[in-house]
Amino acid sequence: MAVLRFSFGTMGSGKSTLALQIHHNLDSRGLQGLLCSQLDRTDGKVSSALGVSADAVEVGPLLNLFELAVAMSDRAHGLDYVICDEAQFYRPEQIEQLARVVDELDTDVYAFGLLTSFQGVLFEGTQRLLELADESVEVQVEARCWCGTRATHNARLVDGVQVYDGTLMVVDNPDDQQVTYELRCRRHWLTGDSGPDGTQVVAAHATASAQ
Repeated sequence: MAVLRFSFGTMGSGKSTLALQIHHNLDSRGLQGLLCSQLDRTDGKVSSALGVSADAVEVGPLLNLFELAVAMSDRAHGLDYVICDEAQFYRPEQIEQLARVVDELDTDVYAFGLLTSFQGVLFEGTQRLLELADESVEVQVEARCWCGTRATHNARLVDGVQVYDGTLMVVDNPDDQQVTYELRCRRHWLTGDSGPDGTQVVAAHATASAQ
């Protein structure tokens, strides 16, 4: 029986690496699959910070994932799995389409993503996944805050200062030093503390309604 499985974790916890590993393992067994992503650091691919990547379907906001899966299934005479990276950015209706892929096509769906944004609230796609997934599991590679405590939040820094408001979908770009991201424990995410060598946050802490 097919399942919708949501694997979540902070940045740097190995979500994309795990997605690529599952894709490699299933593909090497001759199974027919579909690899998808949205707003990856490399357009049209799923890429890992370790340097590995694979071509993927870019999921725009208007893409119907159920229709895509049906077309792929018809073309390949079956579809065994769908892997969706950066699923926090998917629209809620696209998560519902993935549930239809499981229920109506009997195809396993593996979704990977963040739980919360830099504002500390659930992404819309993540919320719908938590509501609909058969299984929700945390990726077991623990990332750490600068203080050594387990990291639970993703902090956005602009010119080195943590911010709590702004455009939601800004992808981490190593070439852009103005906007960067850091992993923080809850305490230091709330205070905006960057550690002994950093600065205390001065940007206004927006409410959850800012998302």
